[in-house]
Amino acid sequence: MRNRFDRELDLLNEQLIEMGNLIESAIKTAVTALEEQDVELAKRIVEKDKEVDNMERDIERRCLKLILQQQPVARDLRLISSALKMITDMERIGDQASDISEIAIRLANVKYVKELVHIPQMAQATIKIVKDSIDSFVRKDTELAKEVIFYDDKVDELFDIIKDELVDIIREDIEHKEQIVDLLMVAKYFERIGDHAVNIAEWVYFAIEGEHFRY
Repeated sequence: MRNRFDRELDLLNEQLIEMGNLIESAIKTAVTALEEQDVELAKRIVEKDKEVDNMERDIERRCLKLILQQQPVARDLRLISSALKMITDMERIGDQASDISEIAIRLANVKYVKELVHIPQMAQATIKIVKDSIDSFVRKDTELAKEVIFYDDKVDELFDIIKDELVDIIREDIEHKEQIVDLLMVAKYFERIGDHAVNIAEWVYFAIEGEHFRY
């Protein structure tokens, strides 16, 4: 019985990795579409969001099946419950990658008010912590989970830089205010992605340690 349960947990890990790869790819592609003003690339991410939603439902079904059929012990139950929480955050990350892509479509035919420098940097920082948060669950690595939690400060720092730059521009360039607001929203979506990665890492810590991480 335990061997069967462990195999099911392995399959759950594989699905989480697959979903993680999907949302990581979505973030990368969304920022590339924004940088290169590539409408077709952006549309691809909007369409792929359904795939993320389907994966969330599949993983949710597997988790509920494990709880109902396998009668897990306390530690296993924490792992499964945490996975259920994680996929909610992962699905929202997929939504936000899609939101960024929709903005990329809207801005595809305009000249940017400034070269995109910090937004791609922020994208890379969020990709890192999304990947690390999911890896921390699969590897049962609380140290990596803590690194994610603290690294989010870097994401927040980049958001503040972008916000300050765009606010300075809008003071002198009212003509392009809609574009500036859109770029600010892109940065805000990346900040939210970082927050979701932190949520995942905190659930990983709880699943393994049995208590919530204290800063």
